[in-house]
Parts: sequence; structure tokens; C-alpha cells
Amino acid sequence: MAISKVRLKAWFDKKITEPLVQILRRGAEPKQLSFSAALGVTIGVFPICGVTVLLCGVAIALLGSLCHAPTVMLFNFIATPIELSLMVPFLRLGEKLTGGPHFPLTSDALKKVFTGQASREVFLSIDNALLGWLIATPFVIVGLYILFLPCFKILVRNFSSVSPTAKSPTSMHSDFKSKERVA
Repeated sequence: MAISKVRLKAWFDKKITEPLVQILRRGAEPKQLSFSAALGVTIGVFPICGVTVLLCGVAIALLGSLCHAPTVMLFNFIATPIELSLMVPFLRLGEKLTGGPHFPLTSDALKKVFTGQASREVFLSIDNALLGWLIATPFVIVGLYILFLPCFKILVRNFSSVSPTAKSPTSMHSDFKSKERVA
């Protein structure tokens, strides 16, 4: 059992800790990191498996410099186990909101989805899960942003390799030499 703990720690360090430390050392702003992490987790719990990376890519393309792409993708990856555990709550929330029938979660229903024999009830349950996620999304992203902001302020202060004076606008402009324009 000790070997599996060592392997798990090595995997966790390689896949999560090291990328996060690299992100922090590059000097991103805590607000941008908090928003990006919240966005990554929120999209990462989207109730249809296999499309979260695509959705994150679309969000990054639409938001541009408002979000930090590596942070969005890292937290999307971190949210994968949470995605699987939240599918049923999103489904039940959607059923409550629509007043629809309770969908029984059986292995037979899952088998029908994989074999392409899904009935109307299965597609309705997917719609309900999407509705549940859509309703929960604003609360999740705001709550996570509020939770992540103080964490990233501390982490950026402790891990950032960029000195506070290097971030000031005057020092950034003094590093660049202006080119003379020839007419």
C-alpha cells in the first residue's frame, strides 16, 4: 500500500502541483487566476463527459485575455472526478425545475445510451441534467471565485518570481527602447 501512495503522490505532483507552481511563478494576477480556476471547475463539471475540454477552449477563445488559459485547463482537469459525482444532482435539479418524471438510473439505461438505442426518456434526462447545470453555474462560478481569490493572493505572493517593482508600469516601459521612425 505504501508503494501506491508514493505513486499517487508522484502523479499528483507531476500533473497538478508542478503545473500550478509554474503558473504562479509566471506572475499572473490573483483575480485573473481566481476567475480562470472558477471557470475551469464550472465548465469541468458539465454533465456530458468528453466535451469539457472543447467547452474550455471555446470559453478561452471568447474571453481572451480576461482568463488565463493554462489555469482554466488545469482546473478543468482537476474537476473531472467531481464531474462524475455531480451528474445525478444536476439531473435531479433539472427534474425538480421542469416537474418531469423521476428518471431511474439503471445499467440498462446506460447500455441503451452506449448502443445507440436510447429512448426519449434518456434524452429528456440529459436535457434535465443540462438545465440543472445551467441553473447552478452562476452560483458555482461566483462561489468558487470568492473561495479561490484569497488562496491565489497568498499563493501568488509566495510563489511569484516577478518582483513587485517589476510589475509597475514605469519599470516595464523603461526596459523598452523606442525606435526612431524614418519617414
